[in-house]
Amino acid sequence: MSELLFKAINSVKDSEIAFCKFLSANDTGSTGAHQAGIYIPKNSFSILFDEEGKKGERKENYIDIEWQDDFITKSRFVYYGVGTRNEYRITRFGRGFPFLKDEYLGALFILCKKNKEEYSAYVLETEEEYEGFFSALGMTSVETNKIIESGFNDYELRNRLFNDYLRKIDGNFPVTIDVADKAREFYYAINGHNIRRISEQPDNEIIKWLDIEYELFKSIELYVYSDILKTPFDSVESFIQVANSVLNRRKSRAGKSLEHHLKKVFEYNRLKFTAQAKIEGRKRPDFIFPGEQEYVNAMTNIEIDNLTFLGVKTTCKDRWRQILNEADKIEEKHLFTLQQGISKSQLKEMTDYKVTLVVPKVYHNAYPKEYRNDLLDLKTFIRLVKEKQM
Repeated sequence: MSELLFKAINSVKDSEIAFCKFLSANDTGSTGAHQAGIYIPKNSFSILFDEEGKKGERKENYIDIEWQDDFITKSRFVYYGVGTRNEYRITRFGRGFPFLKDEYLGALFILCKKNKEEYSAYVLETEEEYEGFFSALGMTSVETNKIIESGFNDYELRNRLFNDYLRKIDGNFPVTIDVADKAREFYYAINGHNIRRISEQPDNEIIKWLDIEYELFKSIELYVYSDILKTPFDSVESFIQVANSVLNRRKSRAGKSLEHHLKKVFEYNRLKFTAQAKIEGRKRPDFIFPGEQEYVNAMTNIEIDNLTFLGVKTTCKDRWRQILNEADKIEEKHLFTLQQGISKSQLKEMTDYKVTLVVPKVYHNAYPKEYRNDLLDLKTFIRLVKEKQM
C-alpha cells in the first residue's frame, strides 16, 4: 500500500464526513466550459455547506484545503442557484494547481471534512490505488460520486432476504457466482423480474445488480467475520493474515462478479457467446461472440468479421493494454468498464490501437466531449453483436 493511499484511507476514517468521485471532463476543464472547478452533486451538498442551497440564491465559503498532505489551497465552496443554474462546485485552486489537467481525468478525487474549518483532499491515479481504497472502505466504483458510507453496517442484516440467506451459508463464504446469482434473485424479489427491462435498459440494470450484490457481500463479510472481529488478535501477524484475506477476496470478487452479471445480460438478450474461451496461446478472453468454436474455425475475412471480442475490467485506466494480446484474429477490441473518465491522451491511444470502450450510459458525461461519440453503451454493443448474428 502506497503512503498516499494509506493517508487517504485514514483521513476518510478520521473525518466527520467524506466524499469521493472520479474526476470528469467537466471537472478538469476538458469540456471547454466557462466555469472551472470540481462539480459536487446535489446529493452531497453536506460536504460543503450545513444547509442545502436555495434556488435563486448564490452562496459561497472560503476554505483551506490540504492536498496530499503536501500543500494548501484557499479554495471556494460555491452554490450557483441564480438563473438556470443549480449546482455546487469547488473553485479557486491557485496558479500551478496540478490536478485539473487532462491527464488527471478519471483520477479518484477524495474530499474529507475534519471539522468546519479543516479539510483535506487526495487524488489517486492508479487502479491499484482505486482498488485498495475501495476495498479498505467496503465500497465499489459504482458507489462513488456521493458521500462515503464506510465501515461495516448492520442494516443489511435486518433485511429478511439477506438474513434467510446468511443462515443457509452456515458461516462459509460462498463462491462469487453464487453471490452474484443470489443478488439478482433479491433484486427481482424487490423490483420484479422484468425481462423487457433487461433488454431495453441493460446499462441501468447491471449497475443496480452490482449495487445490491455489494450490499449482500458486505452482509456476508460481517456474518462470516463477526466472531473474529470480536476476538482480540494474539499477534500482529495474525491480524495481517486476516486483513489480507479480506482485502484479497474483495479485489478478486469485483471483476468476477461483473463478468457473471454481463453473462446473464447476454443470455437474456439471446446472444451467442463463449465466456473464457480457450483459444491460441492458452489465452482465455472474457467473451467471444458468437463462440469459441466459431473463433477457432474462422479462416476467411468474412468469418473473422463476424467475430466480436469483449474484455471486462472494472477500471481500465492502466490495464486496458492487457487486452491487446488477446483474441489475435480480431483486430478491433471491445472493452467493458465501469471507469468514470479517462484522459484524452489515453483515449487517443486506445483509438490508435482500435480499442472501443463499452461504458454504462450514465458514465459517458465523465469523458471528454470530443470522445463521447466513440463510446458504446451496453445496449448499443448488444445491438451491434445481434446484427452480426442475424
